[in-house]
Amino acid sequence: MSEVLIVIITLLISAAIFIPVGITIRKRIAESKIKSAENEAKRLLENVKIEAENTKREEIFKAKEEMLKLRNDLDQEIKERRAEVGQQEKRLIQKEENLDKRVQSLEDKEKDLNKKLEESEKIRQELESKKEEELAELQRISGLTVDEAKKILLDSLESEIVPEKAQMIKDFENKYKEESSKIAKEVVAYSIQKCAADHTSETTVSVVSLPNDEMKGRIIGREGRNIKTLETLTGIDLIIDDTPEAVIISGFDPLRREVARIALEKLLEDGRIHPAKIEEMVEKAKEEVESIIKEEGERAILETGVHGLNPDIVKLLGKLKYRTSYGQNVLNHSIEVSNLARIMAEELGLNPKLARRAGLLHDIGKALDHDMEGTHVEIGVDILKRYKENDAVINCVEAHHGDVEPKSLEAVLVQAADAISASRPGARRETIEAYIKRLQDLERIADSFDGVDKSFAIQAGREIRLMVKPEKISDNEMIVLARDVAKKVESEMEYPGQIKVNVIRETRAIEYAK
Repeated sequence: MSEVLIVIITLLISAAIFIPVGITIRKRIAESKIKSAENEAKRLLENVKIEAENTKREEIFKAKEEMLKLRNDLDQEIKERRAEVGQQEKRLIQKEENLDKRVQSLEDKEKDLNKKLEESEKIRQELESKKEEELAELQRISGLTVDEAKKILLDSLESEIVPEKAQMIKDFENKYKEESSKIAKEVVAYSIQKCAADHTSETTVSVVSLPNDEMKGRIIGREGRNIKTLETLTGIDLIIDDTPEAVIISGFDPLRREVARIALEKLLEDGRIHPAKIEEMVEKAKEEVESIIKEEGERAILETGVHGLNPDIVKLLGKLKYRTSYGQNVLNHSIEVSNLARIMAEELGLNPKLARRAGLLHDIGKALDHDMEGTHVEIGVDILKRYKENDAVINCVEAHHGDVEPKSLEAVLVQAADAISASRPGARRETIEAYIKRLQDLERIADSFDGVDKSFAIQAGREIRLMVKPEKISDNEMIVLARDVAKKVESEMEYPGQIKVNVIRETRAIEYAK
């Protein structure tokens, strides 16, 4: 036990002695390391400063070299620019010298021209004076005035020129007929073959069939109140006469007549006929007609392939279903004209879109000509301008009856298509008054020419036959006369298709055997 205690004491004494010594040694070692690190840092800092100074000197040297190089380049560029400027100045000086020479040359030429003009004027005056002297001498020798001599000369020339003129007209007509007639016939025939349309008869009345004659009394109503209500609401005349099982609806407005027909048929189907019911059926009939108008307008643009039309114009097109002209349905006529114009435009290499659009819209004014004043052409042009239609289409519409000059070939095609559709057999019928007036006008125009003995309008006015006096009209003059008559007919009359002018000269020798 005592030994253990001695060992412990010994250890404690050793620790007390060596711990301060160890701490002192460690402190000295740390101080030595710190001093060494400070020395190393100073050394590194000195190296960094030296390197920075070297780098700075190098960069400054490089910058000076770059600036020197740029200055040399700039000096070289300035020298080149100065050389170019010098050359341009030389060129400008040379051009100025050339211009001065040209100006001087032009001035010299102007002086020469003025001198020549003065000389020419003197010569002209001398010639005029000589001409007057010669003319006076000729008048004295011939004993004729200038006007008398001109008249004699023109008369002699006319007698010589008429045969040549007639022959030239004949040659030109034959030449162009051979070339153009073939092409025109092919185009028109092809167009007509591809476009077939039905035709209807124009009428101002509609007939509604009745199940029996007793319905007439119910339609009339007590003291005529039913028929008065129907006439007031629709604006048409209802004719109830002795016609068995039928009522006649009369009116010039086809839309109103159609509304009255549909309303009356609905009333007959319903069986209840009184003013309130009539009013209800008339409103339904108007709605039905509006629906039909819209459908027909859409059908027209679908059949012709015309797109981009304003809905109001489509509606006006639909109204043409109930409009007729000389018995021809105007909507079907417009579709037919559109197709004909398009086909001919395609055959001739023109604009088919413009032709078919103008053809469809050419009679659009007829949808409103019952409600507005003015011709259907004027009304149609106003409508198209209001809806910002293409100017080329407006010109086609405006020119299709010759009111203005056509500005495009498509406008001429619309004129031709309109005439083809209107003049084909069965398409239209004329009133007897208009038909007779056309025949009378044809004969009046033919009789107005000197040398015509008799004239006859034949083939329903499609040919005018002239019998001329043989002692006044020669064979050569016949050709000129036929051309002049045709020109006058074109300028003074309006007609569908064409009119043939046939001039006949006959010489008869009569003798009797006794």
